[in-house]
Amino acid sequence: MIGIVILIAFVSYLVARAYKNAYKRFENFPPGPPSLPVYGAYWIVLASEYNNLAMAFKKLGQRYKTKMVGLFLGPVPSVVINDPAMVKEMLNSEDFDGRMDIIVGRLRSYWKKLGIFFTDGYFWHIQRRFSLRYLRDFGFGRRDGTLEVVVEAEIKEMIDMTLNGPKYPAEQELVKGDLVYLPHYFAVPFINGMLHVFSRMTLPRAEYETLWRLAKHVMLFQRGSNDLGGALTLTPWLKDVLPNFSGYNDLRRGNQFLLDFFQKLVKDVMETQEDSHSRHFLDMYIKKMNEELKEQKKSTFSVDQLVLTCTDYMFPTATAGEAVLTMLVERILLQPEIQERVHEEIDRVVGRGRLPNLDDRRNMPYTEACIREMMRHETLVPLGIPHRAVKDVKFHGYDIPEDTLVSANFTMLHMDKELWGDPENFRPERFLTDGKLNLSKDKSLPFGAGRRLCAGETFARQTMFQVFAGFMQAFHVSTADGRPLTKPAKRIQGIITTIPEFWVRVTPRC
Repeated sequence: MIGIVILIAFVSYLVARAYKNAYKRFENFPPGPPSLPVYGAYWIVLASEYNNLAMAFKKLGQRYKTKMVGLFLGPVPSVVINDPAMVKEMLNSEDFDGRMDIIVGRLRSYWKKLGIFFTDGYFWHIQRRFSLRYLRDFGFGRRDGTLEVVVEAEIKEMIDMTLNGPKYPAEQELVKGDLVYLPHYFAVPFINGMLHVFSRMTLPRAEYETLWRLAKHVMLFQRGSNDLGGALTLTPWLKDVLPNFSGYNDLRRGNQFLLDFFQKLVKDVMETQEDSHSRHFLDMYIKKMNEELKEQKKSTFSVDQLVLTCTDYMFPTATAGEAVLTMLVERILLQPEIQERVHEEIDRVVGRGRLPNLDDRRNMPYTEACIREMMRHETLVPLGIPHRAVKDVKFHGYDIPEDTLVSANFTMLHMDKELWGDPENFRPERFLTDGKLNLSKDKSLPFGAGRRLCAGETFARQTMFQVFAGFMQAFHVSTADGRPLTKPAKRIQGIITTIPEFWVRVTPRC
């Protein structure tokens, strides 16, 4: 009897303590759901919308009548901003320029704080400034004729692979007669373009298999974590007890291929480098690293950091642009009239005698508008990469403590009816005025904003235009089985939004 009383008392104590902790909050913290054991409010987020965290936070904002949802993800104080104006303000505030120190960041950087994506403070400032300064010299962040020629050459190979059939065994995995396999069919122009920026070299067609393997491994990593806020982030010990279920093994395998690739590239460059001149960005970085080593000063430059810098810039390159174009092809299958207008514009402006180039971009507003509308309609990174408050901040009347995780709900921005009128509709015309592209109408932020703006925006926009316009000039697309597509595929929510790989029929436009 005494034992039962003690057990009841103990259980009552645990329940009372859990209840107290559930509603324990910082003073003047944004309203939001209570915390439950272990994962805090993450349980409630998942219950709201398991496969779409951005939509889950929209629902929570409506439930608690707030534009900023405050909650605890495990022990981590977190804020998700749903209001478009507040999103832009937060992104442009240096008070939120920090990054969270999470297992996904450590896993991909030798368990150190390296790279560009997941670092902050002085280290991030120096490394980002140096990389952007010198990558720009080699075509990243601006228009570069040499880079444009490289991308055009890869597009020609991509088209030839389909028109004349595979030359190498690996190509048979992506091209079968008049069928091509998306998104990896689009990968080479993006990846070889980025390799050219880094090292002024590209892999020849005989070695495309390496580039496709790279794209597949990066996609494996991208899908291995749900918006960087999953169970593995909150309870890192899951990597030891449930490595497959938690996504840890996919993250590790996907990342390691890229690390191995750039370790070899950097090693080869260091063995052939001459101090008298710099051939490319890798030379510039190694030269700076050696200078600081000679001066015996504490440096942020290292071989490992160079590998992670290349990895960080290649990660979105190897998947993001291809994912956008793949979803755009799917949209064309859903709305065939889009294909007709794109073909008409290409034939009128470019014709068939040469590939579309970046000079044609301003004269092809509808084609450009299709890409922009795709990035608005399908938010690639719904909650972005989480920011961190670098100090205690007063934001729109609420107190945000230092080290709070802060996320921008980009889906709310891109689907806001006040901004777009009919955001649920895919309508490229929304960016046009009198048949011309009107950039003032594009309020979307697919690449973020502020100092954490995606550095690859210019490269991505230019390459997506070249690849999409060249592909559409060459082919008419239809479903693999010839039946009309009636609904979009289910989205896969990871670090970026993707759709399952699929075959599409391409008919030459002779």
